[in-house]
Amino acid sequence: MKMVTAIIKPFKLDDVRESLSEIGVQGLTVTEVKGFGRQKGHTELYRGAEYVVDFLPKIKMEIGIKADLVDQVIEAISKAAGTGKIGDGKIFVTSVEQVVRIRTGETGEEAL
Repeated sequence: MKMVTAIIKPFKLDDVRESLSEIGVQGLTVTEVKGFGRQKGHTELYRGAEYVVDFLPKIKMEIGIKADLVDQVIEAISKAAGTGKIGDGKIFVTSVEQVVRIRTGETGEEAL
C-alpha cells in the first residue's frame, strides 16, 4: 500500500479529481495549504502599495492506494495538473504499513 501526496495549483483540482476517477481511485483527501518552491512568491499591488506574497495558495491531495496503481496515479496527476509553468507542484509517494477502516474494522488493502 502507498500514500500518494500531491501538491497542485488550486484551479487544477477538478481536472485531477476527474482524471483519478477515470482510473478507479475511489477516495482522496484534499486540504487547502500555502507554500512556495522555486517560485518564491510574487509581488502584488494593493491600493497603490506593493507587498510581497511569500506563500502561495496550493492544494494538497492525499490518496491511499494499492501499490500496483502507483504509476497510473502519478501519470494521471502529472497530466491533469501540468501546465508546463513553474509552480505546477510535486508528487510524493510513501509506503503505508497499515490501514484500518474504522466503521467495519477491515484492515490492509480491503480498508482502502
